Amino acid sequence: MKPTRRNFIKKVTAASALVATESIARPFASIPNLTKISPNDKIRIATIGMGIQGHFDTRAALKSSSAVELVAAADLYDGRLQRVKETFGASVFTTRDYREILARPDVDAVLVVTPDHWHDHITKDALKAGKHVYCEKPMVHHIDEGLSVIDAWKKSGKTMQVGSQRISGAAFQEARRLLDAGDIGEINYIESNNDRFGAIGAWNYSIPPDASPETCDWDRFLGDAPKTPFDAKHFFRWRNYREYGTGVAGDLFVHLITGVHYVTRSMGPDRIFSSGQLSYWNDGRNVPDVLVSILDYPKTDTQSQFQMVLRVNFANAGSIKNLTRIIGTEGQIEFSENNLIVTKKKLPKAPGYGNYDSFFTFPENVQKDFVKQYETQYPADTRQAEPIKEMRFDSPKEDDQHANHFANFFENIQKGSQGTIEDPVFAFRAAGPVLACNESYFDKKTVYWDPVEMKKVKRKK
Repeated sequence: MKPTRRNFIKKVTAASALVATESIARPFASIPNLTKISPNDKIRIATIGMGIQGHFDTRAALKSSSAVELVAAADLYDGRLQRVKETFGASVFTTRDYREILARPDVDAVLVVTPDHWHDHITKDALKAGKHVYCEKPMVHHIDEGLSVIDAWKKSGKTMQVGSQRISGAAFQEARRLLDAGDIGEINYIESNNDRFGAIGAWNYSIPPDASPETCDWDRFLGDAPKTPFDAKHFFRWRNYREYGTGVAGDLFVHLITGVHYVTRSMGPDRIFSSGQLSYWNDGRNVPDVLVSILDYPKTDTQSQFQMVLRVNFANAGSIKNLTRIIGTEGQIEFSENNLIVTKKKLPKAPGYGNYDSFFTFPENVQKDFVKQYETQYPADTRQAEPIKEMRFDSPKEDDQHANHFANFFENIQKGSQGTIEDPVFAFRAAGPVLACNESYFDKKTVYWDPVEMKKVKRKK
């Protein structure tokens, strides 16, 4: 039987690809220490890393539930600790050392919103300390860190959510529903892009005039990165450097692939190749500003084989229209963060003849025989295609994907569940391939990936 979206839901519990992941799937029934928090109790959070995303995450977390309270924050720039008190209240405890937060009994959950090279360290420390964890994407800095985070999460019994919040938006929910219903047939190709043209969009963020080794904890910032003298650009624009960030792949591809995996329910690609360059932002960064990656997805019991192409161009001075297009055998779904358009288009059973076709090259008597044979083989009702159908969906104005994502996290904390919409297994199925995109680019090679075991493999014969 051909894989189809229509019988996906019926088959999912029996799908061999999913059965094969039992050893790394969510073992909810057997996990110890899953203590529930009453819906009437406050969930006290602390944010570790109060930069741009740290502020946005904290606000979204507080907006998502009246049961959430910010009690502490950590950052390595003194000015941001001051800003925390100005923004969220003088009573919020602040520190440079995240370990002081993990030692506090009044902290139930932490938001890890640091440079990427600190994600795995702080996440595992927090889980070991008995805290629930919301970690920004990508979940890890290096591929070989992923399985250890998953293991720490499973053993902890704590709730963990990773922050590619777009999948909690209404447009992604609708795209998933349409694919499950089989509205565009079998997927064969996906393309998704996130282009920009501007200094701030290219991560050249403002640097405070008081930045110095005295106001910034440079040694702690470096962590396991190579030791170098203080550099304010590295500290405040860390996304531009491989030592601390993961470039456009880890910062933006991860959103694109997370959305595709959520909508298609795919486990991931098995072959990854990247090409790109540093085209415009020659400001000392050591990551590309133009990157294109091709990811090949294998045929499974629940999906057809398809190819996905991801693109980020920070030097796009042309028209920018950031979209994901999922193309199938009976139409396509084109969607962004807040809306989607589904176009249904089926070919007629009859192939047709004439125009740029060999029919006119036949002798006249052969043409007559061909027409007679054709009309016998293809009755009139098989010669016309169904009218093209187009449907648009717009997210409700009140839809807040960021707050929705946090609401899912806190709801599962209250239930004593590890079953979030973006748990570490789901998150690493996205992070692993995008980190492989980087490896392909820098090492100039094709990377082969096992989407079930979530690890690199040698080339398949």
